[in-house]
Amino acid sequence: MKSNRRNFLKSASLGAAASPLLFHSFTSTDPKDLYFQDLSDLEKIMKQPVLKKELFNAPVILDKVELLQYRNNYICRVTTPDGQEGISVSNNMQMQYLYPIFTKRIQPFFIGKDATKLEELLEEVYVYKSNYKLQSLALWVPLATLEFAVLDLLGKIANKPMGALIGDIHHEKIAVYQANNFRGKSAEETVERIKENAERINANAIKFKVAGRMSAPDSPPNRSENLIPLIRKTFGDDMTIYADANGGYNVAEAIKIGKLLQEYDMGFFEEPVPFDMYEETLAVAEALDIPIAGGEQEPSMNNFRWLIHHDALDVVQPDIFYFGGMIRSMKVALMGHHKNKPCIPHISGSGLGYLYMMHFVSALPNAGPYHEFKGFNNEIPLESPTSNLKSENGKVKVPTAPGLGVYIDPDYIEKHTIVKG
Repeated sequence: MKSNRRNFLKSASLGAAASPLLFHSFTSTDPKDLYFQDLSDLEKIMKQPVLKKELFNAPVILDKVELLQYRNNYICRVTTPDGQEGISVSNNMQMQYLYPIFTKRIQPFFIGKDATKLEELLEEVYVYKSNYKLQSLALWVPLATLEFAVLDLLGKIANKPMGALIGDIHHEKIAVYQANNFRGKSAEETVERIKENAERINANAIKFKVAGRMSAPDSPPNRSENLIPLIRKTFGDDMTIYADANGGYNVAEAIKIGKLLQEYDMGFFEEPVPFDMYEETLAVAEALDIPIAGGEQEPSMNNFRWLIHHDALDVVQPDIFYFGGMIRSMKVALMGHHKNKPCIPHISGSGLGYLYMMHFVSALPNAGPYHEFKGFNNEIPLESPTSNLKSENGKVKVPTAPGLGVYIDPDYIEKHTIVKG
């Protein structure tokens, strides 16, 4: 096992029960062995129930499933026959294009269904009207939007926060890293902007961008090579620093930059090559000591299984919107936990994504040391009775009130109109 991977995993406090990592040699392995191996341990985890159905002693029927819109904001509201409600705020950057999939392929399926069977329903809706052919953001963002509203409803009925519906609460506060995206700026200007953002939330960890997104040229040229030593010099040895290439390199380039990241003790290297280049991701992982992170774009549970089994990823990063919700993402996290890998979920920046991320992380047995933060959404009027939702010394308290744990101004919700098919 490579030494700084071992140290990273140890720092994530994964627990003594996790099994040791086994690293395969990409160059010496017969290609057929990458596919025909015993995956029964991960298959078992994929099939284990996540939702705590024992918290409910009667069916919870979804009498109404509605999608509401006001300007660029989309809200899902689910209602029981006796008037109990669950609310979610979607990933609005995506839902503005995807709402017909919600209204035509998701909404009709769930009306009249028992919400306590949500986990089974997620499997059934996957094949309803051949929805599996839409797999990726097109299906998963609308489905996650529905799931979060149902979990809000179920949490209110069970008097539990969302996290307690899908696992035990391991983390009452979430340590955050400040995510930044300043491609197109010089190394010097990038560092100054990152510094301003990190100081605003007293962050003890940051993430910066290298390469150009999905093989686009680095801009300005050699920005990444100049930025890597400068960012370490600026923030010092005590700051945890992550690097994200957004699939910007080929294998040779990723290995070259990865060695520079290793030299300056960066915490992980995210998406070094395009996300759907699985064998290439494995090749980079085998060539480097720095932990390889990924999964933000991954739509497939089976592909995550492959990546985890073959140690192509050291850190799993499902996006709970892009991957279809907390239940599916928890299965990925638990597969990672079985292989001694931390989960540091990616979260998109619109809507209330940061709140859903916090509830998800609160229930992770293998949560990484820091989690993505892109700022709070001040456009949606809400209040939380159990958390000030502010970063204090780099940590944010997870709301503990039932469901999502926040109350959205009813007058704001009333401004929304129902989206018709």
